[in-house]
Amino acid sequence: MVAELISVGTEILLGNITNTNASYLAEQCAALGLSCYYQVSVGDNEERLKDALKLALSRSDVVILTGGLGPTDDDLTKEATASLLGLPLVEDAHTKERIEDYFKNGIHAPVTSNNWKQAIVPQGATVVDNHNGTAPGLIIKTDEGKIVILMPGPPNELYPMFSQDIRPYLDKLTPEVIASRTVKIGGMGESYVADQIEDMLKAQTNPTIAPYAKTGEVHLRITARAATKKEAAKLIKPVLKELKNRFGSNIFTIYEDISLEERFVRMLKDDHLTVTTAESCTGGLLSGRIVNVSGASDVLNQCFVTYANSAKHKLLGVKNSTLKKHGAVSPQTAKAMAVGAAKAAGAEVALSVTGIAGPEGGTDKKPVGLVYIGCYVNGYTEVLECHFNGNRQKIREAAVARALDFGRRCIMKYGK
Repeated sequence: MVAELISVGTEILLGNITNTNASYLAEQCAALGLSCYYQVSVGDNEERLKDALKLALSRSDVVILTGGLGPTDDDLTKEATASLLGLPLVEDAHTKERIEDYFKNGIHAPVTSNNWKQAIVPQGATVVDNHNGTAPGLIIKTDEGKIVILMPGPPNELYPMFSQDIRPYLDKLTPEVIASRTVKIGGMGESYVADQIEDMLKAQTNPTIAPYAKTGEVHLRITARAATKKEAAKLIKPVLKELKNRFGSNIFTIYEDISLEERFVRMLKDDHLTVTTAESCTGGLLSGRIVNVSGASDVLNQCFVTYANSAKHKLLGVKNSTLKKHGAVSPQTAKAMAVGAAKAAGAEVALSVTGIAGPEGGTDKKPVGLVYIGCYVNGYTEVLECHFNGNRQKIREAAVARALDFGRRCIMKYGK
């Protein structure tokens, strides 16, 4: 089946908000085995919205519209849909009662007259309760057998509604079972990974492999269709085995969906190690990624942000002679930072980052994007030289991802 997404809201077209809903729904549709060939954004204009919906219904089996279900005059999604499909609008007593309860028991305020607009629905539509707001979702089946689904725009209302009610509904529409697994690779670029599996990509039928890149990572999503979950998993298994053979230790997760920082923290816990960080150009981003992990306090006690040379000397014990001879951005300084941080924090593992994030400060010998990452583990220290592209923020984020992956590799090498 083919699904199409229509995001409604002038604020999307003006760039006032980031359309995270489309990304979320596209991923969910793919997981359900729905082919999503088109995504459309349209403003709060009834005629243009009707045109977009008419076109979508001509080429897709399922059309999901988000936004424009609120109480104000510019919320027109429901009205435009009913008009195009020739459906009268009627009051839904159940939704009206829920709106009354929401104001009475939730925000403890009188119901304003415009809120009753949300209890008006196209005749024959299946109403989906909104447990986090007042605008219900709607499922409409057309005379031609097409399905139109309307959901509220706020993500904190849309996500739980989709997960609880819409996803199970769509799951029943597809006769096959869809199973997927994601292999995550660190320290490699998307083009290199794709080149290494070019033969697999060209030969794929079922299951399929879909590569996509994140900063410092490449994810390979393997999806299989079968009559049962067990059969789909059986199809995926040899693909996972082959990817493991090709990429080996570059893979940081293959059997469970966890982040790079979660893998790093888990490895520290498994080896009973504590960690500290010494950051210059990343300014705390690295320690922040580690702290994102629940339970990071078991392995992380303190960190150092030593942006100035004086701080590197005072807090980490980096010799002034090292800084003067080699500079702050050098393998020698990165190594001294890692060793000094481990000593100062009493940690078995230390990651250091020093580099030139730009846009100023680069030279021919030390260009913008040059970053040195040091890793100390149980008395052993290694330094990695990296060259990143992009703006200042991208370089800093890339350095953090590479540092986590480098730390993971060093723990594999020198850990318990």
